[in-house]
Amino acid sequence: MKRAAVLLALLAVSCGSAGAQERTQKLGLTPFLRGLSSPLYLTYAPGGAKNTVYVVEQVGRVRVVVNGKLRAKPFLDIRSKVLSGGEQGLLGLAFHPKYRTNKKFYVDYTDKNGDGRLVEYKGTRLVRQLMYFDDPYPNHNGGQLAFGPDGWLYLGMGDGGSGGDPQNRAQNLSSQFGKLWRINVNTKKPVLQIAGYGLRNPWRFSFDTNGDLYIGDVGQNEWEEIDYTPRNSPGLENYGWNVYEGTHQFENKAPNSAGHLVMPVAEYSHSQGCSVTGGYVYRGKAIASLSGRYIYGDFCSGRIWTLRIADGKATEIRQESINVGNLSSFGRDATGELYATSLSGTVYKITG
Repeated sequence: MKRAAVLLALLAVSCGSAGAQERTQKLGLTPFLRGLSSPLYLTYAPGGAKNTVYVVEQVGRVRVVVNGKLRAKPFLDIRSKVLSGGEQGLLGLAFHPKYRTNKKFYVDYTDKNGDGRLVEYKGTRLVRQLMYFDDPYPNHNGGQLAFGPDGWLYLGMGDGGSGGDPQNRAQNLSSQFGKLWRINVNTKKPVLQIAGYGLRNPWRFSFDTNGDLYIGDVGQNEWEEIDYTPRNSPGLENYGWNVYEGTHQFENKAPNSAGHLVMPVAEYSHSQGCSVTGGYVYRGKAIASLSGRYIYGDFCSGRIWTLRIADGKATEIRQESINVGNLSSFGRDATGELYATSLSGTVYKITG
């Protein structure tokens, strides 16, 4: 019954969004940076200068951009430690909320052996390793890092790779893979907890300013999905993979009963793309028509959509007029304005 209700809600939203789309200001794209090496992410440092952003390059560098100008000296260069290519590389960066005073930041990357590592830096000094993943396959590495409203660091980790999650890692709470990890980095010995599971490859997640969580989870052969969890959720969400791909049955078995099952708020078929890229709820000031809407897109087709959450459900889903080829990520600066990175080497600023 729950799956049927979700399907009806998605159908109703899709049918009702066309009229709203016609009345909405079109989005635009302005090239912000060119000539980068496979940019995968853009972010800012809390408490830092509002005119400064940081761009993650898959090869193992973090570049500094001030007033739209790329500095020659990288913020971080660990290319000697990183295996880059395909779905491997330097995948995530997060600055500590108190970075201005403690100078701590965190990166997730694939090491030269193809295994995953989450590490903590303080300035230019490597402080400690927080997590290690003995990765069985080269794909589905997740890698997104973000601090949640609870002050803990969150890491999205894929199911370990191959296809179809052959070892059933995502539904197995004894496995590191297919999980959303929650880590208290403010203790001498980091505390690790599973905040969610049943993920295939969470390629970009974000917390809204009210603490709500949005996840773009890459599908297998047919469906891409957006998951939503409100801040007041009771916790330990099961996002369904590999029992479900989107709202559709993938394997004929029952999901793990721990926690509670969460079905996607939005999905799209592989007739429209093949690999979802999650984004952000827009809280900037430059694009009034985008205010409060969540933006996401597809790596393969470059299509971009937005939606709005109302009463826990996706409403006003619409495809936007912009298109970004090889869409690897969305990013956000200190003022809340949005960017899109292309694996081809360009970062775009999203405009109204």
